Amino acid sequence: MPELETERRHLAVSRAALRRMRSKVSGLDAQGGDAVSTEYLRATLWRRMQALEDDPEVALFFGRLDLVDPPERFYVGRRHVTDEVGDPMVVDWRAGVSRAFYRATRSTTYGVGLRRRFGFVHGELTAFEDERLDTPAPVPAADPGSVASTILESEIERPRVGPMRDIVATIAPEQDDVVRSPLDTSVCVQGAPGTGKTAVGLHRAAYLLYTHRDQLTRQGVLVIGPTDSFLRYIADVLPALGEIEAEQLTVQSLVSRVAVRCEEPAELARLKGDARMARVVEAAVWDRLVEPSEALVLPRGSRRWRIQAYQVIEIVAALRERGVRYGAGRAMLAQRLAHAVLVTMEKQGEAPDDRVQDSVARSRPMRSYVDAIWPRADPARVVWQMLSDPEVLARAAHGHLDEREQRLLLWAKAPRAAGSTRWSLADAVLVDEAADRIQRTPSVGHVVLDEAQDLSAMMLRAVGRRCSTGSATVLGDLAQATTAWATTSWAQALAHLGKPDSHVEELTEGFRVPADVIAYAARLLPVIAPDLAPPTSVRRAQGDLLVDRVDDVSAATAAATARAYQRDGSIGVIVPDVLAGPVGAALTAARIDFVPLGDTGDVAARVDLVPASLAKGLEFDHVVLAEPAQIVAGEPSEMVGLRRLYVCLTRAVTSLAVVHAVELPDLLR
Repeated sequence: MPELETERRHLAVSRAALRRMRSKVSGLDAQGGDAVSTEYLRATLWRRMQALEDDPEVALFFGRLDLVDPPERFYVGRRHVTDEVGDPMVVDWRAGVSRAFYRATRSTTYGVGLRRRFGFVHGELTAFEDERLDTPAPVPAADPGSVASTILESEIERPRVGPMRDIVATIAPEQDDVVRSPLDTSVCVQGAPGTGKTAVGLHRAAYLLYTHRDQLTRQGVLVIGPTDSFLRYIADVLPALGEIEAEQLTVQSLVSRVAVRCEEPAELARLKGDARMARVVEAAVWDRLVEPSEALVLPRGSRRWRIQAYQVIEIVAALRERGVRYGAGRAMLAQRLAHAVLVTMEKQGEAPDDRVQDSVARSRPMRSYVDAIWPRADPARVVWQMLSDPEVLARAAHGHLDEREQRLLLWAKAPRAAGSTRWSLADAVLVDEAADRIQRTPSVGHVVLDEAQDLSAMMLRAVGRRCSTGSATVLGDLAQATTAWATTSWAQALAHLGKPDSHVEELTEGFRVPADVIAYAARLLPVIAPDLAPPTSVRRAQGDLLVDRVDDVSAATAAATARAYQRDGSIGVIVPDVLAGPVGAALTAARIDFVPLGDTGDVAARVDLVPASLAKGLEFDHVVLAEPAQIVAGEPSEMVGLRRLYVCLTRAVTSLAVVHAVELPDLLR
């Protein structure tokens, strides 16, 4: 096929050009004006080399646009590649001209006469598919709601093993709207399972880093996910798009001022995550102030200068009225008191200047006086005292929490010191809140927050502090809310995040989950999320769905896994947390190699044993789901349990086998 060979030659020449670009960067010698500048230049060149690294297993370009007026041709790929004279051989998918690849239709062509999609196998170009947009002849109709392109559908259904991959070749128009949202706009994506919300958020980060390179390299981009396993799963997406600038963290690592070493009952965690706790923590921070009972006496030379206690009280009150942070107010107090001393000096005929004021502010008597009435505050110690001392908590919680809630908050056996405390995640979030009340938390340029529906109000505040002067992409699904403190509406969540005016986009067209599987899982929606539109699958493949009642769940799960092993692709064996051991033993007995997924597990094996609590955000070609009723029973409430089950049922890309000995929940019978 001559035209296919022509396209293959263009691919080979483009790869050679990319190697030449990388070689040119590697040959540069970084020489700055000093050692620091030199190291900065070297780091910049290293990042540029990383961005130009080619993966022979990944297609360098995936599409072509033939424009009509003027006649031009552009190959659309993952990064920009130029020839020796600077002409584009491949244009970045984020460039303005590439948008037509995702948005052009016969009614709105964007000047495109022909759109070509390429099929690849292990980086080798194997096929192409053309779509003419400049002729009046109708395009053959596809099944309603299905993917019209065969190559596009095969890319969606291509077996996957290992970490999540990018979706640049398959971005849908509604996804493209979110990806290309302006930097100054915060966007919330309510996405049903399989709609690609996580990928959309990551691709928006890549788009913003491309469009606002200097600004976001300076300010930073932060990706926040639910677990370390999830972050490892998505870790390769941004580097595959040539972006290595974004930092990826969990909420726990975000608030790591104290080490999290314990869990606590759901009722207590829910209370600590309540938005009212922000006022309680603020009051606890300011409770450290001491009303002065004595005047400030400052010896200077042969004279003693005095500021009366009532004057100090007025100065402190004025600082409080300004709404400053505790730490900033403490730093300002010494200068305000020093200024009051200078005013007194001037009234006595002295002529002090600014140097005198600075000297007075830094003097030992001034520092001692400020320490006495406005002491230093350590955020961990503030929270430790608040949760240990009933009187401190009563003062801080007055008007915010009732007596029962205060008794619930107090530690039954208070630790001797903040350093010996076994902190919970909810405690760490309170410490982070206290730290922000003492000193303002720095903000990055953009935050991508995934699985946001599972965060408490206080956790959302912690994330919001990191983008107080930037924007956010908030991703989640209210139907997948599986924590006792989960949000009930996006309006509330966005208000706690500090982004109440965010645009909310709902994605309901599923590209990952097959039609039969999503329809089966959607039986739970009338109970767990009655206000959400049910998801639909755009794929023509219905998928394989098997529901089997057995006597021995562990043995039957291993048998179903063995059957799935005969097919291509990854396999996720999702089990109630308490069954991870027995099912793992059954897999071992059946001689099936697997990796148990956990805090240190890695999503890279052919078969992953996944506790239900860690399934969120992951995807597998084939899923074997054991004992749905036990997944529901393992959660604090039936509602949370049904939502957890909904998550587990929607991880499959090709097939789902449900194995159970206990009667299924009523909605699934």
